[in-house]
Amino acid sequence: MNLFQEVAPEVAEEVLSEEKTLSVIDLIINGGTASIVIIAILFVMLFMALYIYFERNFAIKAASKIDKNFMNQIKDHISNGKIEAAKILCAQTDSPVARLTEKGISRIGKPLEDINKAIENAGTLEVYKLEKNVSILATIAGAGPMIGFLGTVIGMIIAFHQMATSGGQAEMGLLAGGIYTAMTTTVAGLIVGIIAYFGYNHLVVRTDKVVHQMEANAVEFLDLLDEPA
Repeated sequence: MNLFQEVAPEVAEEVLSEEKTLSVIDLIINGGTASIVIIAILFVMLFMALYIYFERNFAIKAASKIDKNFMNQIKDHISNGKIEAAKILCAQTDSPVARLTEKGISRIGKPLEDINKAIENAGTLEVYKLEKNVSILATIAGAGPMIGFLGTVIGMIIAFHQMATSGGQAEMGLLAGGIYTAMTTTVAGLIVGIIAYFGYNHLVVRTDKVVHQMEANAVEFLDLLDEPA
């Protein structure tokens, strides 16, 4: 009898620990069809956000790389009248700065204002390339929590519907589906929104740095052309 009393609490603790263990998959499934559908949508949005972030991050990183001696070499070529050599150097350098410089070199001989306008137009196109799909990331950052809150409303409707149909005497087991839907979709929506928000802001900061680099090199190039012969 004493042996049974000693073993029974240990068994009961193991059973309780197993009952308290709840995987993420079980949490989603227990929320019902509404929870599964909404979380599936949020999962797709999260995948898109991560893909856009890493793809743009690598693209911006590649665009920010430029040889420190690039502008010095351009200066030497232009000072020596080697315009074609300067164009070839720009063509061999895959970066927004090189493409802007090449656009300016192709306009040498025209008024400085025309050269500046050509560089600005080329710069607008380069910025557009850098910001490609970043607006989608901003949309996901705003829409993720809203979709999660939609799931919250649906979950509460399900819970109150269970109470109404049971005459106000519904047990917690009957309300579990609605409560699961409300809680899981809210958490999932906030997670997607937070990840997308931080990703978007990080890309904006990195893009601004590349834009400032482009502007600095454009000014340096225009100053070179404006120097007295």
